[in-house]
Amino acid sequence: MKEVLKYYRDFPKEGIVFVDIIPFMQNKAVFKELMGRVGEACTTPNIIAPEARGFLFAAPLLTECDRVENIVPVRKSGKLPFAEGDLHEVLIEKEYGCDKLYYRLSDIAAGKPNGDLFEVTILDDVLATGGTAEGLAQSLERTHVVVEGKEYGIKVREFVFIVEIEELGGAQRLERIAPVRSITKI
Repeated sequence: MKEVLKYYRDFPKEGIVFVDIIPFMQNKAVFKELMGRVGEACTTPNIIAPEARGFLFAAPLLTECDRVENIVPVRKSGKLPFAEGDLHEVLIEKEYGCDKLYYRLSDIAAGKPNGDLFEVTILDDVLATGGTAEGLAQSLERTHVVVEGKEYGIKVREFVFIVEIEELGGAQRLERIAPVRSITKI
C-alpha cells in the first residue's frame, strides 16, 4: 500500500518529510482494503482519534467494524464545546514543536466499558516520533470517567497507525505503553 503515498520535503518546515495519506481516499478499492486492515487492527470498542486525519480513518469503523462503538475526537483549542470540568488538555511533543490537544470526558463516557475500565485504541494517520500518541496515552491513563456514579479508569490497549516512519523510532517509544500496529511501514 505504500506505493499509494505521496511525500513532500520540507513541509511544514525544513527538514521534515510530510507523508500525504490523502491518496488512500482517492481510490475506492484501496480505501476499502485499508479500512478492512484498520478494522482488524483495532480490538477495542472505543477509538481515540486525533484531528484531523485521525477522524478520516476512525469514522468509517462505526459502520465497517462491529467491534467499534464509539469515536472520541481529540481536537485543537477552541474546536470542542464543553461543559465545566469536561474538557481535558494534553500537552504533546511533535517532531516539529509542542502543541496542545483536547478531549472531553463525556465522549469517553459515551463508549463501552469493560469491567472497571474503558479500553481504548489510539488511531492516527502517521507515526513519526510518537510524541502525540504518547502524550495522549499518558493523559488518558491518568484520567477517570464517572458514569452513573461509578468511576472507571482508562487503559490504552493499542496504537494503530495508517503509516509508520520506522527510522524515527516512534514505535519503540510507544511500545512501553501498549502494542503498536502499523498498516504500512516506510
